[in-house]
Amino acid sequence: MPPNPLRQLSAAGQSVWYDNLQRSMLTSGMLAQMIAADDLRGITSNPTIFEKAIGGSADYDQALRRELQRDPRQSNRALFFTLAIEDIRDAAKALRPAYDATDGVDGLVSLEVSPDLAHDVDGTVQEARELFARLAMPNVMIKVPGTVSGLHAVEQLIAEGVNVNVTLLFSVERYVSVAEAYLRGLERRRAKGLPIDRIASVASFFVSRLDTALDPLLAQRQPELQGRIANANAKLAYQEYLEIFSGPHFAALREQGARPQRLLWASTSTKNPAYPDLLYVDNLIGPDTVNTMPPTTYDAFRDHGTVARTLDEDVESALACLSALPELGIDLGAITDQLEIDGVNAFIQSFETLLAVLEAKTRTLTV
Repeated sequence: MPPNPLRQLSAAGQSVWYDNLQRSMLTSGMLAQMIAADDLRGITSNPTIFEKAIGGSADYDQALRRELQRDPRQSNRALFFTLAIEDIRDAAKALRPAYDATDGVDGLVSLEVSPDLAHDVDGTVQEARELFARLAMPNVMIKVPGTVSGLHAVEQLIAEGVNVNVTLLFSVERYVSVAEAYLRGLERRRAKGLPIDRIASVASFFVSRLDTALDPLLAQRQPELQGRIANANAKLAYQEYLEIFSGPHFAALREQGARPQRLLWASTSTKNPAYPDLLYVDNLIGPDTVNTMPPTTYDAFRDHGTVARTLDEDVESALACLSALPELGIDLGAITDQLEIDGVNAFIQSFETLLAVLEAKTRTLTV
């Protein structure tokens, strides 16, 4: 049997996570098989994933009936989180051996706070705290959007000992701010004499959407840069990661057992069919990082992925690509700011659609 590229990727130091979760994965044995065969190390979820899972299947109908019998007057939001927490908890149980084997580095499962709280610091902190307490497992993470408000929430949650996946990061500058918020949270926790050696956090840096946004502009101004900016942006974020977590600021925290906040590559499916299907995986392989792959990309990498350390190659070329943008009249900061706005709005829309689906299903199930 030929070697499995997914397992080879884990062996090379990049953790393979799966950007999908639905109940049938748990009940059919599919997740257990992926863990055993592919060395799957984690799972990420978001409102869009749950919208498709709950709205697109009957997997949750029995659980919905049970919950409606228990409390027929509970809100659709409460219903959703009950269903989601069941899935997250079961997935975390399946991944607990990976968590233990890696001493808490991997084996993690992420659940996102309500996306309509993206600009509400207190609301985000309160809901994240409640979700983490309800899950009551060491290998779960709460996803918090990396908005300006989110930075304050991240610092507070880390200080409280909540594992955080900071999501919807598009710019290197915002990534640096997220890493600094993580360090401040650890420092606050240490100052209170609380342990910092089991806090888990990742910074989810979105990749492919940047090329999708820039390619139409580059087609008119410098076509040879099409399909190159997103990976270049990610490579520069990794250079910042190396500097931050090998620097003196983190050194004292590391001595007390603190873990680096790893970069996680998200949005790694190829949107443009003219590009290689693994463009945002093959070119971003490096140690102490995570790639969370949606199903199509995950299957493609298992089939024909190539494992080689590429993340810190051609950094000068990456810098040159990004440096060319201002000369072309392209404001990268404005583009990444808009991508954040669009990302938050898309998740809010998915969440509202999900709640509407639950409303329709509850009417059907109670007839």
